[in-house]
Amino acid sequence: MSVLRMVYLALAVWGAVHPMYYFVRYMRAEGTGLGGLIDAWYVNDSTTGLTWDLTIVAIALTVWILAEVWVRKNWLALVAIPATYCIGVSCSLPLYLFLRTRPVT
Repeated sequence: MSVLRMVYLALAVWGAVHPMYYFVRYMRAEGTGLGGLIDAWYVNDSTTGLTWDLTIVAIALTVWILAEVWVRKNWLALVAIPATYCIGVSCSLPLYLFLRTRPVT
């Protein structure tokens, strides 16, 4: 495995674990669960703007993944789409780049 692919994989793992640490910590401290976390995304204009920013990036990444999978027939790369919406862009973008740069057989 190339150094670049290892970097992408490390970033995908970091992007899954690090943000989730803060989400879980917030939900435990507030005792509100996922609903309370989602409510916090819209608590002020700053967090609302960030939420929309990440939503637009997630949609753009999904369109890009679908377009490239259609051309390259790299069906395994489709796993980055559920990762986008279940984990986050910080995991799914490096995961997609990791899957995209695998050697073609």
